[in-house]
Amino acid sequence: MDASALLIPQVGFLPPDDARVRGTVEAIERKLLRGGFVLRYDTAVSEDGLPPGEGAFLPCSFWLADAYVLLGRLADAQRLFAKLVGLCNDVGLLAEEYDTVAQRLVGNFPQAFSHIGLVNTAHNIAHATKPCEQRSGNERLAEAAE
Repeated sequence: MDASALLIPQVGFLPPDDARVRGTVEAIERKLLRGGFVLRYDTAVSEDGLPPGEGAFLPCSFWLADAYVLLGRLADAQRLFAKLVGLCNDVGLLAEEYDTVAQRLVGNFPQAFSHIGLVNTAHNIAHATKPCEQRSGNERLAEAAE
């Protein structure tokens, strides 16, 4: 199980209303959520050469919020987004990970990948109708979605 599977509907591999997308989101909620944030993968069961215990990867948590938007779970997206924004330090910066046990930002700091997630998710929540089509700028895609 890898949280990158949350990108499947965003990149158009499967439509958001596909049962496999919903099942993937539910599986990630069951297996990769820690303290309300998303792990990239379960480091306790993966053979990646690193010691277990990595923090929640913030970009993946933003991807979950984006998946919620695509699934029509706007209230869940807004709650998760508010929780993520609440992690910003005093000057609005995020790290790449969050240690849910120690309740602190960890890993590379500041992390542009996390900030890109923040901006994309803010846009998707603000434009909850067809966020990926709107973001693409492709008029034919937006028209086809309607």
